Amino acid sequence: MTGSSDSGADAADAGARQDEWLWGWDPTPGIVGVWAEGDGLVHVWRRVDGALVHEPARFRPWMLVDDVGGLAEADARLTVRELDGAGELRFVVRGPTVDALTSAVLRAASRRHGQRLGHVRDLGDGALLLPAEEQYLVASGRTYFRGLELTDVRRLQFDLETTGLDPARDRIFLVAVRDPDGAVDILEDADEAALIAALVARVRRADPDVIENHNLHGFDLPFLDARARALGVPLALGRVGPPGLRQRGARRGVAVGAPGPGRRRVRLVAPGRELIDTLDAVLRHDFAARDLPGHGLKAVARHLGLAFGGAEREHIAGDQIHAVYQRDPDRVRRYARADVEEAAALAQLMSGPAFALARMAPRRYERLYDAGPATGVIDPLLVRAYLRAGAALPAHQASDGTPHSGAALHLFHVGVARRVVKADVASLYPSLMRAHRLGPARDRLGALLALVDRLVTQRLAAKAAARAAPASSAARHGHEAMSAAMKLIVNSAYGYLAAGGLTRFSDVHAANAVTRHGRATLALMCRELAARGVTLLEADTDGVYFAVPAHWSVDDERRVVAEVGALLPPLVQLELEGRYAAMLSHEPKNYALWTYGGELVLRGVAFRSSRTEPFAEDFLRRAITCLFHDDVAGVRAAYVDTVMAVRARALPTAAVAARVRLRKTPAQYAATRAERRELMYEAMLAAGRTEWAPGERVRVYRGAPAPGQGGGPGAAAASFGRLLAGPAPGSDDDEELDDDDEGEAAPAPIGVVRAGGHGAAGAAPSDRRDYDGDHYARVLRDQIATRLARALSPEAFAAVFADPDQLALFTPALAAMRPVLTRAPGEGDDDDARHE
Repeated sequence: MTGSSDSGADAADAGARQDEWLWGWDPTPGIVGVWAEGDGLVHVWRRVDGALVHEPARFRPWMLVDDVGGLAEADARLTVRELDGAGELRFVVRGPTVDALTSAVLRAASRRHGQRLGHVRDLGDGALLLPAEEQYLVASGRTYFRGLELTDVRRLQFDLETTGLDPARDRIFLVAVRDPDGAVDILEDADEAALIAALVARVRRADPDVIENHNLHGFDLPFLDARARALGVPLALGRVGPPGLRQRGARRGVAVGAPGPGRRRVRLVAPGRELIDTLDAVLRHDFAARDLPGHGLKAVARHLGLAFGGAEREHIAGDQIHAVYQRDPDRVRRYARADVEEAAALAQLMSGPAFALARMAPRRYERLYDAGPATGVIDPLLVRAYLRAGAALPAHQASDGTPHSGAALHLFHVGVARRVVKADVASLYPSLMRAHRLGPARDRLGALLALVDRLVTQRLAAKAAARAAPASSAARHGHEAMSAAMKLIVNSAYGYLAAGGLTRFSDVHAANAVTRHGRATLALMCRELAARGVTLLEADTDGVYFAVPAHWSVDDERRVVAEVGALLPPLVQLELEGRYAAMLSHEPKNYALWTYGGELVLRGVAFRSSRTEPFAEDFLRRAITCLFHDDVAGVRAAYVDTVMAVRARALPTAAVAARVRLRKTPAQYAATRAERRELMYEAMLAAGRTEWAPGERVRVYRGAPAPGQGGGPGAAAASFGRLLAGPAPGSDDDEELDDDDEGEAAPAPIGVVRAGGHGAAGAAPSDRRDYDGDHYARVLRDQIATRLARALSPEAFAAVFADPDQLALFTPALAAMRPVLTRAPGEGDDDDARHE
């Protein structure tokens, strides 16, 4: 009996310890802001019964190092604590200030190495220095928002309307402000300095904990900061410190400094307030779901049913806002009000997971909102866990050269299938990590697996609590947000493990073991599903798509999924995730779905890419919808309409402009220009742009050749490159996720917008429509139409996409043709995962 009691007590102690790793250990409620200075002064703001309480405190800055030789001689005020274990970062060094601490560490290291080290980064993996706020949160065990819901936090939204996109020459003429109580003010003043001062006063009077907008960090804050500096207006938006915004490094920030190696990306910070850009949440959501029509505020709000005023919502072309204001200011006021109302609604809907993460991870809410889940969330949790346990941390370790073995990916059939089911393995890789106890070899505490275990268990409790809470209640929203946040971390655990030397506890050998089990599990699923009479379409670690016989009911579908799920390893669960009326299978991870409710869903770069011209994307949507309705003649009509429209230049130029990212510096392009000219860079030069930064995104198109210049298929496209000017002052629609980005999009230049296609309101008055219509007709035929080739027989494809200007001797009866489903090229019966 004693042994059993001891075992239970040990398990309880382990659970309590692991909860501290996940949640921290200081129960202080209501923290809504933390700001720490390098001198050891930390400001903490809490909401207590709705009132704001400011609690200044002191802390001793610290860092982790692998060697303390000479530190006592460098500064006697430092203290050193040695941690247990074999990890390289074995010493916690504390000092009176960050400057004193780092200076002493660098002096001692310089003497040891016999060369001057001027910055902590010169210590490489031999040191870890966190931002001051994170030092405080890690050491104290505190986190944000304990005991609070998102509705308890005071949130303010503001949106600028400007005369143009360049703060060096343009100005702010109107600001919409929505205060935390929901009241909206429209600030206007012909004196821009007075307008900025009024905005500052409005923010300080409302005293929000959080300031939000869509593309806040990409446009509003940088523009506001630049104008305030130019006019000499103190931008006192923070709660402490001198007026002015601070800077922090951020991958998705604005570029500062001259082009070159020293150029860096930053975001602006208002000490004591959290500056939240809802574009971060939209990009993260769409990277996973790929279900949004765009990433701009208006497109997202409309898609999610958040459009302010519904069909009456005021719309103004971005490059016309100031002109409209001059003749009809009330219209622009309504437009600006709708922007802040929609930003508030979007933040309320999409901020829940980041808000929940802030209850767990020792980082400011603002930092978690734009953080990647591996280095931005899991790493801080692990650092806190190791320090709490008094254990030495390993340093980052370079890969030993072992290649990473990829996941299984199978394409069984291509074309159009009917009655499609998706069976999903919920969090396959994390489940296999738990089932087979596959964690990093250097994680001697087993902290990563422990965190995943706790998160999975507590996520189930959060989902149950959400179901039990009243519909649409704050409690249900909070539990759902917590479940989503936990899922985000759990699903990132494998990526953290497999990230090579990019994460502290990466382990390619453990990652390969996970993928090996994953391939075996997927093979078992496919084999057993096929044995039950389904037609396999596509399978990967996200699940399996398959078509079922015409006579099957929903119960039959659920029964088969349950039967196969019962055969899988422990902790691996198979669920029926979705049912679809039809699916166009093109390539692995590139497909289109037609829901039973009549909605078209596109997946993969073949059908949904920021680099695809809008006219081509519009054609694909129309054509695929026709295929799902067995309307091959309708596909032909869509093709003919589009070809004729581009040849006649009936579409606005924005409809044919591709959105591209510049990857070369001007110097790099100049070095290769003689051998190979590229349209995007030639377009920049033709527009008089001789300076740009890698990462900038622009819209370019191929212009029509001059008379006698020639412009056929063999002509050098780069010779006709044109740059489409960004139309929208103060636009929020300037970010999309590039298909080669891994979870986070690089920043776009301010004001470049995603132009509409056929549904656009027509060309702007200055639109010359000087694009090469014949070229875009060839693009449609040779590049876009081929994405539908597997859905049609060769004869049908040739008939559908015949040139409408060329008369055919024989025209097949398109009305009698139907889409086809065929075995994928190379698909055989020799692979266990491919048996049908």
